[in-house]
This record gives sequence, C-alpha cells and structure tokens, in this order.
Amino acid sequence: MKHWLRHQKHALTTALRRLFSQPVVTLLTALAMGVAISLPSALYLMLGNLNRLAGDLPAQPEISLFLAADVTTVQKGLIAARLKQTDIAQARYTPKQQALTALSASQDLADITAGLSENPLPDAWVVRPQASTPEALRHLAGELGKLPGVAETQLDSQWIERLQAALAIGRTGVWLLGGLFAIALMAISSNAIRARVLTRRDEIHVSRLIGATNRYIRRPFLYLGALQGLLGGLAAGGVLALAGAMLRAPVAHLSSLYGANFQLLPPSGTEIAIVLAITTLTGWLGAWIAVTRTLHQTSAPR
Repeated sequence: MKHWLRHQKHALTTALRRLFSQPVVTLLTALAMGVAISLPSALYLMLGNLNRLAGDLPAQPEISLFLAADVTTVQKGLIAARLKQTDIAQARYTPKQQALTALSASQDLADITAGLSENPLPDAWVVRPQASTPEALRHLAGELGKLPGVAETQLDSQWIERLQAALAIGRTGVWLLGGLFAIALMAISSNAIRARVLTRRDEIHVSRLIGATNRYIRRPFLYLGALQGLLGGLAAGGVLALAGAMLRAPVAHLSSLYGANFQLLPPSGTEIAIVLAITTLTGWLGAWIAVTRTLHQTSAPR
C-alpha cells in the first residue's frame, strides 16, 4: 500500500510540476474549458431561476364557474356551501353587475358596454383549488360543473402546463448541450495532453529503456488532465460569478418595476461540486485517450 501511495504521490508531483512549467498554456486551456462548461451551467441556473420565479408568481390555477341565468337562491346556497369545503383554497363571488362595471371601466370596451340594453354577463364564482396537478384540477372542474345552477366551467391552467412543458424542454436541452460540451472538454484536454506527450517523446523512450511500463508513464499525464479539468471547472465558476454580478442589478431593477422582489440565486455548493467533478472527470478521460493513443502509436503496448 505504501509503495502504491508513493507512486501516486510521485505522479501527482510530476503532474503539478508539468502543469506550472507552462503557465500560459495552462491558463488558456483552463479558460477554454471554463467557457465551454459555463454555457450549459448558465442555462441550467437560468432554468432554475425561471422555475423559482414561476413558483413565486401570485397567479394560481383557477376555475371559473358561470351560473345559469335561471339559477335559484337555493342553488346559489348549495354552490356556496360546496365551495367552502377543504379542497377549495379560496372562492370569490362576482355578481354580473360588478363584472359589467369592470368591463365598462375599460377604455377599449366602454363604448361597447354603453350600447347594451341589458347585462349579458352571468353571475360567476372564481375558485382557487388546493390541488395544483392537471389531473386533480380537471377532476374538480368536472365535479363543480355538475352542480345544479352551474351553466359552464372554465379551467385556467393551460399556462401552467405550457410553462412546465417549456421548462421540461429546456432541461432536456441543457442535458444535451451539457453532453456535447463534455465531449468538447474531452477534446480540449486530449489535445493539450497529446501536445505535452509529444514534447516528452524522448523522455518516454528513455523511461521505457529502463523498464517503465505504459501504466507508469501514463499516470502523471492522467493527473495532469484531471488537474486541467479542475482548473477549467474553477474558471467556469469565475465566469458564472462574473456574469451573475453583472446581471444582478439589472434583474433587481426589472423585478422592482413589476412590484416583485426577485433576485438571482447563485449555484449551490452541491451544484458547484458536481461541475468540478464533471470537469475533472472529463479532463482525466481526455488525458487517458490522448496518452493511450500516443503510446500505442509510438510502440507496441505493454
């Protein structure tokens, strides 16, 4: 075990020495990897903030109950009693005269309502259910539509289904984009490591002459690729932090114009750890591909 740990320590030390022997190349590689991974990460954070914004919106799914023109007082009482049950979060009664007055107050409809000889609007209830799933909303709307005196029901939940569908497409797009950029990270790391391997071809040849195996030769380059990936993840974190700092004030100003108090949330510690783990792993894989291919081309594998 001590022998294995000593080999790992030597490989890590060698990788660190090689990493900082060419600081400009190391910096440019880390920036390239950081920019690549920051794009899908930024989209992921944007979707998370949009999902939180949608959850904070005051509008909730509502069911509108339009009463029949010949509804009786008894039927109105039965409807009001039903809307007091526990599956109803809130119910608001809107008389037809109040609805007509609201329409008349609108500049676009004032001329139309002024020419009406009688009120064509029905009495209505606007119901906010406790449930929020589409299935439960449709079931409740169907049940309320069967109440005596209810002429028609209208379920206002399409905007939720459309929003959730759009967010689902966005999340799928983020995963696809993340996969493509992970391949790009592997390519960047592979090209960078391959260049370093080729510059040390004579050193590798001498190492083989004294008995070094391909595994021993490959190990420092694998650590080098992992370290490059880790630096790329840190660079991506810096890019995201800079973008968040630049967007924080404009987003807060836009939110205040709508009377809200919405602020961009930074990535959590778990999300940062996942990004660093992904970039480190892709850097390691890119290094393994590059070194294995180069060693196979230079000589027969051991």
